Amino acid sequence: MPNSHAHKKSPVHLYSVMALSFVVASILSVYPLNATIAVFRPMWLIMVLTFWLIFQPSLVGVSLAFFIGLMADLLTDSRLGQQALCAVLVAFFVKFISGYLKQLSSGLVWLLAGACLLLYQSALIFLHLFTQGIFAPQLLFAMLLSVVLWPLLVAVLVKYTV
Repeated sequence: MPNSHAHKKSPVHLYSVMALSFVVASILSVYPLNATIAVFRPMWLIMVLTFWLIFQPSLVGVSLAFFIGLMADLLTDSRLGQQALCAVLVAFFVKFISGYLKQLSSGLVWLLAGACLLLYQSALIFLHLFTQGIFAPQLLFAMLLSVVLWPLLVAVLVKYTV
């Protein structure tokens, strides 16, 4: 008789994949790019965070979102706490919406991820404007590319988590 738990991933496996995904996302977030291309750099860390918030909500919460945001602040040399605040907003948004959405189709997941990425970048643009007097709408290019790349990220991570 086959083991019924053969397809379920262990918590150690999930935490390992999660840690590795954040390390890879961190590397992709700081990898040197030409200034012209860097404007279009996908939001790797927030994309990976959003994936884990949606697909493993019992393992990921607001505190991890805050930590990932602080890590993003340190990696990208932005003002400490700005990306952390934006990541926490995304975590609260996903937790709030998840209470209403029990079954998520792939289209709904994409829409939810797009809303998360838009929330994150909009909050970051607002914070840049409010704290530094800099209006940076070019950050929306990264958000658009991130939304387009979302299904690819899901395809890769789901392979190792489900």
